[in-house]
Amino acid sequence: MMMKAATYHGFGKALDVLKIEHLAIPRPESKQIVVKMATSGMNPSDTKLRSGTSRALTDSWQIPGSDGAGTIHEMGDGVTSFQIGQRVWVFNAAFLRPNGTAAEYCLLEEWMVVPLSDDLSFQEGACLGIPVMTAHRCLFSDGDLQGKTVLVAGGAGVVANYAIQLAKWGGATVITTVSSEAKAQHAKLAGADFVLNYKIEDIVKRVNEITDDQGVDRVIEVDFGANLHLNAQILKPGGTSVMYAFVAPPTLPLPIGALMSKNITLKFTLIYTITPEQREKIISDINQWLAVKKPFFAIAQEYSLEQIADSHLAIESGNKIGHIIINI
Repeated sequence: MMMKAATYHGFGKALDVLKIEHLAIPRPESKQIVVKMATSGMNPSDTKLRSGTSRALTDSWQIPGSDGAGTIHEMGDGVTSFQIGQRVWVFNAAFLRPNGTAAEYCLLEEWMVVPLSDDLSFQEGACLGIPVMTAHRCLFSDGDLQGKTVLVAGGAGVVANYAIQLAKWGGATVITTVSSEAKAQHAKLAGADFVLNYKIEDIVKRVNEITDDQGVDRVIEVDFGANLHLNAQILKPGGTSVMYAFVAPPTLPLPIGALMSKNITLKFTLIYTITPEQREKIISDINQWLAVKKPFFAIAQEYSLEQIADSHLAIESGNKIGHIIINI
């Protein structure tokens, strides 16, 4: 039996290398699951891999998409916690493996598959992978947030928007930065307590006003190099700055004196390479979060599988607010 899949066989521009092919439906081996995909979530990591700016291809071909949602189609030996037809969301599908989610069927390891509750749509399920898991890891890798103050940089970004929501769920006061009124409204919908426009406001002064000159406990940072000096000023002694992305490598020298004098910790996060124990904790907390609070899912645009190149262009434009979803 055959399936449709978006593929590319070499790096390049989206319109040049992405195409739709008919491939054999994969068969699961031990501890593997084949999911009939309903949706695929596109992330910046997908466009970076396709363009050749992140790493080499795992195989001679690649189906893009690490996140998605659908139903269990077939299970290999040793899979006992799922049933055929069960609704699920998936993650990590395209990391160091060619079988991504932008296809009618996706072959996954059992640990990449999570039950999807009936009150969430497949489109919403496709949002729960890299962005939500990254936000959780950045926030909670140093313990709970009850009573703490967190600054989330770029609060209209996909990861940052979930970081706002999860930080509020964890009991924190949340400050976030944005660059426009439209992005400010998006951050407010996520629950941010204070939304600061870094284009027109003095962020250090405003953070000091909000925190009575105490500073923030944690910074969740989307552009480590650009904001390193700022974060050294607004973090309280013993605070932590957690980076999950950067636009360009930081310009040296680091503000070593300011960082050292406050005993500040700099941390780096890549959700794909965390330990199984860390992953299990994240998924457990996400399930608890979903059980008590319906998240604010922002879906910017939806595309068909045949429009896979357009979905990559939408991410690369930098103009979207929210997720890019492929409806299979």
